[in-house]
Amino acid sequence: MNRAPVAVLVYEALVDVGPTVSLGGGACGERRIVNITGGEFKGPRISGKVLPGGADRQLVRVDGVLLLDALYEIQADDGAVLTVHNRVKVIHRPGTERRAFSHIDISAPRGVHEWLNDAVLVGTAEPPLPDRPAVRIRVFELT
Repeated sequence: MNRAPVAVLVYEALVDVGPTVSLGGGACGERRIVNITGGEFKGPRISGKVLPGGADRQLVRVDGVLLLDALYEIQADDGAVLTVHNRVKVIHRPGTERRAFSHIDISAPRGVHEWLNDAVLVGTAEPPLPDRPAVRIRVFELT
């Protein structure tokens, strides 16, 4: 393969979240958890809702880099439930623009959404919205 991958939108999600809870300091930095309480997602091939019950485990490294490890379920409009594992690295150093990129694995049942099991997925994450306790997640397939 001699070409660069192309990123194609799979979906955009608004993921509702609870308050950030500190779990205390660890060897690498502050540990936190944020519960996922719901939301919705929409894309060209799949849309639906974010199910409550997942969580985003976070590590604020001593150098200020934020590592997020979210595991949660989404339900497509046809009723299929998929598991999303989203690992995000957020870098925001003084004088630089905030960057938040992720790699994502989705586990889907057999059927119309099983193509997601083999997809190479990356994403972006935006901080909580000012008018809603939610984060905006965009998921792209590399082709």
